[in-house]
Amino acid sequence: MSNDAISSGPHKPPVTRAQWRLAALSGMASYLDSGIIVSCGLSLSAWQTRFDLSPWGLGALSAALTFSIAAGSLIGGRLADRFGRRRVYGIDILVLALGAALVVLAPNSAVLFAGLIVGGLAAGADLPTSLAMVSEHSPRAVRGRLIGATQTLWMAGITVTILIGFGTSTLGHLSAQLLFGHLTVVALASWVLRSRLTLSPVAEAAERGGGAEGIDARALRSLAARPVLVPLLATGGFYLSWNLAANTMGQYGTYFLTTVSGASQTLATGLGLAALPVGLVCSLAFVRLADSPWRDRLFYVCAPLQVLAFAVAAVTGGAVIAAMVFFLLLNNVVNQFSGEANYKVWSQEAFPEQLRATTQGLTYGASRALCGLAGLATPALMEADGAAVLWITTACVAVSGTIGVWIVRRIAPQGAHDRVAPTPILTKEAI
Repeated sequence: MSNDAISSGPHKPPVTRAQWRLAALSGMASYLDSGIIVSCGLSLSAWQTRFDLSPWGLGALSAALTFSIAAGSLIGGRLADRFGRRRVYGIDILVLALGAALVVLAPNSAVLFAGLIVGGLAAGADLPTSLAMVSEHSPRAVRGRLIGATQTLWMAGITVTILIGFGTSTLGHLSAQLLFGHLTVVALASWVLRSRLTLSPVAEAAERGGGAEGIDARALRSLAARPVLVPLLATGGFYLSWNLAANTMGQYGTYFLTTVSGASQTLATGLGLAALPVGLVCSLAFVRLADSPWRDRLFYVCAPLQVLAFAVAAVTGGAVIAAMVFFLLLNNVVNQFSGEANYKVWSQEAFPEQLRATTQGLTYGASRALCGLAGLATPALMEADGAAVLWITTACVAVSGTIGVWIVRRIAPQGAHDRVAPTPILTKEAI
């Protein structure tokens, strides 16, 4: 694929240093979201031994985290649009650090549950708020690249977390403490850097005076209007079906490999780790292509390939390590062009500015809540019939791909909004 082919069409302006900085700081919400989910999944075996938990107890732990992320998304997105994204943006990541610290220091399962709930609430609140911050303070012509960059940090969160888990896989409960200690440090550092972020004078004035941040009851009622409701249901349906598969393998992938596939903890984390560099490279490629026609073209190709990846694993029931390696590698490639990154960009393009955090909070929240319900029974279902879990996840990605094709064709085709005036942006000097 040549650079000429990639850049065909209208000239895309460069992204400024200040815009990349905002995207990076906002992307820490994605880093910490994936980090806390994967850390929980990697820690299940250690917690089971440490706190004498049954498979249903493990399911309750994962469900508590997922439900908390869902509730945080619903509440945080609404609060961000109502009282100011910058205010919520500055608080939620500090609360996440508190939750992660509770998990590190937990003397019993009750405190462990409390830490996961606090951390999940904060992680959920930060997701729609941070993406709305990027969208609001960047011009439309570069918005796809900036939103795509947050997904790269989502992949980075998975990569660093699995690296830590792999390196400490023989340490038992200490490994779980190191995983959540890492999240505590990252969250605190992000909070310090966010508190020093300077927006453009226009954006700072809007924050102080309410500006576009103050969503009123009339704007909220517009959620029921067809131009908002149809994209809301479509993006929500896409993310729900895709996330049921992604969340299952993200939280229980290591547990699946150790209990169903018969791999050791070290081999299970190592297999996941080996596939991640490919995913990171492809995620960076999505950033490069997010504001070009290739975003949609690659979705058409990668959505069916993602179904193929899951189907190969399902056919073998997860019992063949070679098939699981194929699944992990192919899924880490195509997932970057037919998954959450697309959903994030669509959610910023399909809704009016004053409702972006609210609408994305609704779709995030509904998806994570249903994933939490599914997570309650997942460990027990894996123990009874691992193949059934894989076939269910295969069906989920098939549904998400079908909905995604419709979104690309009818709701958010790349370039459809290029002629709309850009929103206020960060100045080059405001860094």
